[in-house]
Amino acid sequence: MQSQTIQRKILRTICPDEKGLIAQITSICFSHHLNIVQNNEYVDHRSGRFFMRTELEGLFDDERLLADLDRVLPSGTQRELNQAGRRRIVVLVTKEAHCLGDLLMKSAYGGLDVDIAAVIGNHDTLRILVERFDIPFHLVSHEGFSREEHDARMAEQIDRYSPDYVVLAKYMRVLTPTFVRHYPNQLINIHHSFLPAFIGAKPYHQAYERGVKIIGATAHYVNDDLDEGPIISQDVINVDHTYTAEDMMRAGRDVEKNVLSRALYRVLAQRVFVYGNRTIIL
Repeated sequence: MQSQTIQRKILRTICPDEKGLIAQITSICFSHHLNIVQNNEYVDHRSGRFFMRTELEGLFDDERLLADLDRVLPSGTQRELNQAGRRRIVVLVTKEAHCLGDLLMKSAYGGLDVDIAAVIGNHDTLRILVERFDIPFHLVSHEGFSREEHDARMAEQIDRYSPDYVVLAKYMRVLTPTFVRHYPNQLINIHHSFLPAFIGAKPYHQAYERGVKIIGATAHYVNDDLDEGPIISQDVINVDHTYTAEDMMRAGRDVEKNVLSRALYRVLAQRVFVYGNRTIIL
């Protein structure tokens, strides 16, 4: 055995759908004397894919458990077994404080099961806020550097902390493909719009010009297409003709921080499966 203490781990499985998958997976877990604390599954009939999240408790021999699963699961299966519980993140910021402040409070007082290892900004504006929580703040200025050079410097600083995820809490720079590839399905962004509407810069001004009656926010994984990564969480609020673009921006800040927090909660609990450009949340 890898450990003689009771552990809790999460088994995540994506595979071609066929009969008996739940029975096969749970039987293997039973044969390893593991207790199933919670189990959730979903079949996407369009893609013919089966998704399952199994929360397990017991004494684990990870290598043997995964090998036994590989014996019974169909070809093309993706599976992973990770420790349940607290995760480690690095937060990227520019100048806006509302999303960062919410994450700092929830990390400090138990609203999110997360350690914020560091905050990195391309401006120094939020340093005082971060240091009040005894968290390191690093300034990595973009002045005088190309996008590629700046992203390389950012990645160097991030990698010092070996985070599970990198959270863009109103980090207002477009990331290079090299940077995105370096963190596959680890970059989580909050966009101040109900995507796919109003991508890119100044979405509230775009919304005002269109006379919209709802505004919203979208938390999503980052990919190489601007604001088009797999969506994790969204929400909206009602507005009317009396709202200026600035009014919408103020009202939208609460939506943004709530959507980001809700998305991060799901990701940290390992409930979000990425498949293609979609997410399945179990």
